[in-house]
Amino acid sequence: MNKMLDWSSKDRIFIPMNKLPLSTRTQIVTLLVEGNSIRAISRITGASKNTITKLLVEVGIACQEFHNNHVVNVASKRIQCDEIWSFVGSKEKNTSEENKELGHGDVWTWTAIDADSKLIVSYFVGNHSADSAYTFMNDVASRLKIRVQLTSDGHKAYLEAVEDAFSGKVDYVQLVKMYGAPTGESTTERKYSPQECTGAKKVKQLGNPDKKHILTSHLERQNLTMRMHMRRFTRLTNAFSKKIENHCYAIALHFVYYNFAKIHQTLRVTPAMEAGLTKDIMSIEEIVLLTDK
Repeated sequence: MNKMLDWSSKDRIFIPMNKLPLSTRTQIVTLLVEGNSIRAISRITGASKNTITKLLVEVGIACQEFHNNHVVNVASKRIQCDEIWSFVGSKEKNTSEENKELGHGDVWTWTAIDADSKLIVSYFVGNHSADSAYTFMNDVASRLKIRVQLTSDGHKAYLEAVEDAFSGKVDYVQLVKMYGAPTGESTTERKYSPQECTGAKKVKQLGNPDKKHILTSHLERQNLTMRMHMRRFTRLTNAFSKKIENHCYAIALHFVYYNFAKIHQTLRVTPAMEAGLTKDIMSIEEIVLLTDK
């Protein structure tokens, strides 16, 4: 611990990591959750990149535990599930087998949102396989209090995973979207633009889902929030994660911040407050102090 050093521009001396004042740690975490890169935070605060990374690890571990302990018995009625792509180290096609063993390559973050409170009920960082789907869906089911209507995209891995996790006690439908190239765009423009959704097919899988609530738009909007608040999710930059562990810690920090500290623009309260999990807004300082427990 004492070998980790932080540069103080005021005193022009090196100070140990464990001597960082709470105000500085809070400032660093605030900058992290607002989408700043580690290098940018180092320039703003004067703290070294190693110090910032170590703080991210400590806070991330605490946030993982906090989410597991507090996002439980959620009385949700409608859940939307989706996966968001990113990569660690290098994209899958450019990753050697040796580096794949270190966690490099394509990484998928599976997320489940309560459509009413906008609470992220569950998340899982893994690949795009059936095993990841099983782990993710069983975690989703374990956090819910009542029977829900579940909507996902058309990924086949969901089919058996949902039935296994809920034992059939769920109203489940897949929203299978069809895409095509945007009209009137050149090849170069298309490279930087998402494909255009040309239609969607609703496929009932289990139970009796309400047609009015078959959508995944809330979670697709959440994907944008993730890319805006985590620099390592920004496309076409060198801000991607270099270690899978730090990638997971950054995601854990983001979701505690999003659920408990960030006021939703439409709801005017945090998602956790809307879901009845807490009565107060959590401050960034309180998130930092989770590391002291």
